[in-house]
Amino acid sequence: MNLMDRLFGRGKLLAEMNQLRQTSTDLQSEVERLKKTKGRVATPENSIRYLYNRMHVDPDQRQSVLDIRLMDKLDGRVKKIHRRMARDVVKGGLRLVWKDKENARIIRAWKAFEKRLQLHNPDKLKSDARGCVMEGNLILQWVFNQNRIIGAVRMPSETIVPQVDINGRFENMQQAYIQYDPLTWEKLASFPFWQLAIVRLDPDNFDDMGAMGRPYLDANRTVWQKLTMTEEDLVIRRRHRAPQKFFHNLEGATKEELDTYKKQVELQAGEIQTDFYSNKKGAITAIEGDANLDQIADVSYLLDTFFSGGPAPKGLFGYVGDLNRDVLEDLKKDYYEEIDGVQDVQAFAYEQGFRLELLLNGINPDAYDFQIAFAERKTETRNQRADYALKLQAMGVPNALVYESAGLDVTRVKNLQAEENDKNNPYPTTKQPSTKEPGIKEKPDVSVTPGNAPKGESATTISTRSGNS
Repeated sequence: MNLMDRLFGRGKLLAEMNQLRQTSTDLQSEVERLKKTKGRVATPENSIRYLYNRMHVDPDQRQSVLDIRLMDKLDGRVKKIHRRMARDVVKGGLRLVWKDKENARIIRAWKAFEKRLQLHNPDKLKSDARGCVMEGNLILQWVFNQNRIIGAVRMPSETIVPQVDINGRFENMQQAYIQYDPLTWEKLASFPFWQLAIVRLDPDNFDDMGAMGRPYLDANRTVWQKLTMTEEDLVIRRRHRAPQKFFHNLEGATKEELDTYKKQVELQAGEIQTDFYSNKKGAITAIEGDANLDQIADVSYLLDTFFSGGPAPKGLFGYVGDLNRDVLEDLKKDYYEEIDGVQDVQAFAYEQGFRLELLLNGINPDAYDFQIAFAERKTETRNQRADYALKLQAMGVPNALVYESAGLDVTRVKNLQAEENDKNNPYPTTKQPSTKEPGIKEKPDVSVTPGNAPKGESATTISTRSGNS
């Protein structure tokens, strides 16, 4: 492929994306909001900040991310918080949840999309979840190859600057985001609105497109600094004040005699010395070590303050102490709700990419009612989900909703059930759920069951997907 072919292919792709942009409901809604919004959405402080940050990254945002990365690198407690949150968020992987009638073509497209973008890989999901928690933003760049998405690359959020006006609205949807080098202020790349999927944790204002999310432990930075400083002071105090000391008093000794005695004692400092001798009047007085080293209420206070701003109580991260089990269970529920919130935010980013994938293949995603979600929610245990599903089944709820309430993949369960029924059935059926698409003519199924036909009838059955036979 020569240079002209590559340029022509890229121009064709951009033309197709511009056309799709006009048909996408999300993009149309964003454009309409830009036109119809009255007044100022951004706060006065953010409006001024957007003027300053038009040519470089936000220094406050960058410093916040750098502080969190340093905390994660130096403190095992912070690392465990981030690692455990990421692990709990992605446990079970992603699934396609239907709120209406299923469509086989959408299911096949999702499976191919999930495999192509490595969304079935736990390491990929965990990396995205950890970055979202540490940076407060999950920014995915959709990498294209002709008419399909082949990659979802996570971008460093502190280098991405939304190109918004003082009202917090995009000025140009074709250059909605710009990536800058924070050291040289060099412009590295620009991105249209549809090429970056950005989800934010706790932005100042959701409708303010320039307000980025905040790292999960952002407000705990000052408490962490005080905690680490106090812990270091505690160690220094123990090192200097805990050992027993001696005061040597040699009454009437000259300076030379005192220096000689001092050298003799210091040379024997590494040995156990119990006797001292002197031919002059003197005394050795023992100075006891600090007897109040167990009084660390200040450290305990800072530790409690630090974990009170975290996702879970300190008992879940190794500091058990005298925490009551019932209290711990109540606090765990709050932690699981936080995890469910992060799951919803991260899954929505993948859903944006999948909807864009469907548009590239000529499918209107708004015509189907589906959702991308993580398979395992943390607010309920497996036993609780199973009990809830059994109660729904007893009420006569459709099996699809029962399976979904139990945390199972409905499509996979149905496929396995059909496969199992065919294995155990001496006369397996060949009739499958219809996958007919408009304009596509399906072939009839022909099945022959020798010796099984009623008297006077043929043993050959010809059936179509429409139910005619």
